[in-house]
Amino acid sequence: MSESTNPAGSGPPQPAGVPLRGSEHGAALGPSFYEAVGGRETFHRLVTEFYRHVADDPVLRPMYPEEDLGPAAERLTMFLEQYWGGPGTYSEQRGHPRLRMRHQPFKVNPSARDRWLAHMRAAVDTLDLPPLAEETLWDYLERAAFAMVNTFED
Repeated sequence: MSESTNPAGSGPPQPAGVPLRGSEHGAALGPSFYEAVGGRETFHRLVTEFYRHVADDPVLRPMYPEEDLGPAAERLTMFLEQYWGGPGTYSEQRGHPRLRMRHQPFKVNPSARDRWLAHMRAAVDTLDLPPLAEETLWDYLERAAFAMVNTFED
């Protein structure tokens, strides 16, 4: 893990890519995670690779009613960009994310979750992110996937 010093040279080194804040709720003193991992290009690559796998998945593909997965890919890209400190386009266009509510119409059981995670893991692996950034991203994706489970029925 690469490290950098705090802006004024005081305090312990901080992991590279983790923005420091001037106070608890203050503005970031460094780049956001979104910026640190490459911005829109990185999230676009992630989502494109993810949906390449979803397109052929017999469990997940039926959860996307649109014939073209492009609109779903754009929504996920906008959501991830916003979540990680990029543009707020998702909320501007769609309102609050309300992830659990938006996934409620679909049967998201542990099998669907695990398939989603397998495709997302494959997509994350193509990004070649620094280890701390990869771990940070994966931790969030894994927690989000577990939170979307809304049934234990097959």
